[in-house]
Amino acid sequence: MSEHRRKPPQPQGGGRAAARRGQSGSSSGRRAAPRGATGSPSDSYGASSHESDSYGPGGQERPPGGRADARRAAQRSGGGRRRAAEPAGRGGRRGGPNGPGRGRPAASGKKRLIDYPRAGKYGVARWVPSWKLVTGMFIGFFGGLVAVAGVGYALVSVPNIDQTATAQNNVYYWANGTEMVATGGETNRQNVNLSQIPKAMQYAVISQENKTFETDSGIDPKGIARAVFNMARGGETQGGSTITQQYVKNAMLNDQSQTVSRKFKEIFVSIKVGATVSKDDIMEGYLNSAYYGRSAYGIQAAARAYFNKDAVDLNEGECAFLAATLKGATYYDPAGSTSIDPTGASPAANQKRALTQMQDTLDKMVEYGHLNPTVRAKYTKLPDWKNPRSNNELSGQVGYLVDLAKAYLINNDIISADKLQQGGFSIYTTFDKKKVDELEKSVKKVQKANIKPKERPKTDKYVQFGGASVDPTTGAIKAIYGGEDATKHFTNNADATGAQVGSTFKPFVLAAAMKWGVRDPDGPESQAQDERTVVSPKSLFSGENDLKIKNYDGSIWKNEKGKEWLQENDGQESYGTAPKYNIDLREAMRESVNSAFVQLGMDVGLDKVKESAMDAGLKENSLAGTSFPSFSIGISDPSAIRMAGAYATFAASGKQREPFSVQRVTSKDGSIYTHKDAPKDAFEAKVADNVTDVLKTVVEKGTGTNAQLTGREVAGKTGTTDGNKSAWFVGYTPQLSTSITMFRMDDDESKKNREFLKMFGTGGQEKIHGASFPSEIWHDYMEQALKGVKAEPFPTPEPIGEIVNDVPSPTPTPTVSETPSATPTPSPSPSETTTSPSPTPTESCQFDWQCTGDTTGGTDTGGTDGGVSSTPTATSTDTNGNNGNNNGGIFGGPAG
Repeated sequence: MSEHRRKPPQPQGGGRAAARRGQSGSSSGRRAAPRGATGSPSDSYGASSHESDSYGPGGQERPPGGRADARRAAQRSGGGRRRAAEPAGRGGRRGGPNGPGRGRPAASGKKRLIDYPRAGKYGVARWVPSWKLVTGMFIGFFGGLVAVAGVGYALVSVPNIDQTATAQNNVYYWANGTEMVATGGETNRQNVNLSQIPKAMQYAVISQENKTFETDSGIDPKGIARAVFNMARGGETQGGSTITQQYVKNAMLNDQSQTVSRKFKEIFVSIKVGATVSKDDIMEGYLNSAYYGRSAYGIQAAARAYFNKDAVDLNEGECAFLAATLKGATYYDPAGSTSIDPTGASPAANQKRALTQMQDTLDKMVEYGHLNPTVRAKYTKLPDWKNPRSNNELSGQVGYLVDLAKAYLINNDIISADKLQQGGFSIYTTFDKKKVDELEKSVKKVQKANIKPKERPKTDKYVQFGGASVDPTTGAIKAIYGGEDATKHFTNNADATGAQVGSTFKPFVLAAAMKWGVRDPDGPESQAQDERTVVSPKSLFSGENDLKIKNYDGSIWKNEKGKEWLQENDGQESYGTAPKYNIDLREAMRESVNSAFVQLGMDVGLDKVKESAMDAGLKENSLAGTSFPSFSIGISDPSAIRMAGAYATFAASGKQREPFSVQRVTSKDGSIYTHKDAPKDAFEAKVADNVTDVLKTVVEKGTGTNAQLTGREVAGKTGTTDGNKSAWFVGYTPQLSTSITMFRMDDDESKKNREFLKMFGTGGQEKIHGASFPSEIWHDYMEQALKGVKAEPFPTPEPIGEIVNDVPSPTPTPTVSETPSATPTPSPSPSETTTSPSPTPTESCQFDWQCTGDTTGGTDTGGTDGGVSSTPTATSTDTNGNNGNNNGGIFGGPAG
């Protein structure tokens, strides 16, 4: 190796003077001395690659060029002002083997299109974009948006509202595949010119929905941003629409998807409409295409549907009301939409909501100068509205059946309400036309022969019936009776009505005793299965009238104010053998003895009774007073459909199936939905079969003898409530379970504070029982419904449980003045309940039990077969006369 290459590196010094002299190191980073300074052989070299470019040819030093030249020279050599670069492939103290010193990027010599990260900058400054870069990106982004908007604007066209705002029919089919009705998606629509639409209607929607309509461009940027944000987080897109956007949305019914792409398409179309269509045409198109409920599209159809008049004749109050329905007719139609939401969309709730919205609209019209305050003062109540059903094909029971099927689809998230409104579906129901017709005939036969509202208006007016049939093997709803006519009576009486079920609840108490058993009196309140004693139907309980009810451990039950419970029986009679009046559970069910089942419920635990009822198929929100003794005798209010379905669980030997009303749904795109059987094991077969065996006794020789069928085994139970306000019969064969309910309630659903009325003297009878008209209807219907169907026996039950209370402990002495008769068990009687005055609001005992402040006596009247006239405070009567738990329909709300 040459002496030149072995030469040690020169000191780092030299500073600026050396730089000005143009001294440059070799490619190794060492500083080179001027030629001849070392006396080495290298001095004789010419302008080699090891020499600094500060020297010209022949070794002559170039004149210094100042600091700028020095910096450029240093950069060209790969070094900096403070140190030269290390040789390639050789690491230094600060440099790495493959690059420059720590934290200092090598200069590239090439100029980049986008200087980021920034060259010549170090640390944080290297990652801060320059103002040129920021400005360029902003201009590029904004320009891109303008380009996209321009393309989008050019591609969309102004829609023709007459061609696109249409809907198809939904076709409903009977269970056998024949067509029932085509409805639900029909276009009830007739366009009118803007001159035929009152100014009040135009200003009502402007005031309520888009006060800047007459001056805006057709879109609301803030609202759009809010809607897009809601979509981004999975919410609804509603809330960003002007009247122009609503007009466009109505014209785009073929695409109502809640997506960002559809929303942007709507925006572009709205901008184009706002720029090319006059405000008058937009307003006319909007009011002619909007949906007002009741299958009414457009203001003319809405005026006819609600007020039976032409749009031009609408007054200011009616206009403000119709503007309210645009927010969603389900919750603003004063007739209610209980098939979809039995509580939230009840007539009373909807009327209150619609009136509030109507008043708000009128106030805004005054505020914005569109209505004279004097005229506004005339409209403080809802206008008089008309029959909500205009389709004659929905008369009779068909309207109830369609509502039931629609509710099933909507509440089970199979098809949305909006999609059903657009139509185009073929809906195959479970309804058997023959059974529906026979059930209606059976009700009308009894009604015509016995109910005379003109002759006995005080007792026979407002009498209503409801009923439902469920197939125990599938859960399919085969028939319902919803009321006189779906176009006249709008509440479906087969669904939740608020009528208490009375003693038809007792089988669930018996099932709980056979499934879980009674608790050990010496054990804790909550006991495991192996600590309990499963009950045999031969178990003995006291049938004494005015029985003082005990807790499971033998202590006297008292409410929170120390009041005791004395349970009254039908006719204030004691059942069983004197003096202890012991009666087995089979006989207690046959005679519908309240005291025995109230005590049985306490011994089993009311939590288990509740669980038993829910296992059978009742909905939790229909069960009332679950912590009070009267819970066991039917103060709850499930629907007729749910009761038929729950008894079907016993008929199916403990297999519970959810009642359903739609078998399958198809559209032009093919199959949408097909029902799948999903049975649950609610009870062991021996439990359900023993309950059935006990209920057979009720029909064979108890309170339900009117329900006996020719050549068939029948199991069932009667039920009547306190105050004689409702009566039931629920019964079944192995092939069909049917429930019938009867009650009195004012049929005018526009009235507030409707209540159940007493039925003493109704139908010319002293009082109504489940054993009277309900069981007659059940018998007549079932004879025809099962005609031609082979009779099947119930399964023979396996022995179950132990005989509890074979030698019962003495019953506590009731604190009443009368002494029970020491006569033998009375003979069977169709009567199973008596009336007893309900406690006044000032009484500390809130239910129909006998309350005493001590053990020496008391005067309050007791509960009766089938429940009580007042329920716990949490379920007080609402404006529809229901007890606050009017959610006993199927599918977690409405039946269907």
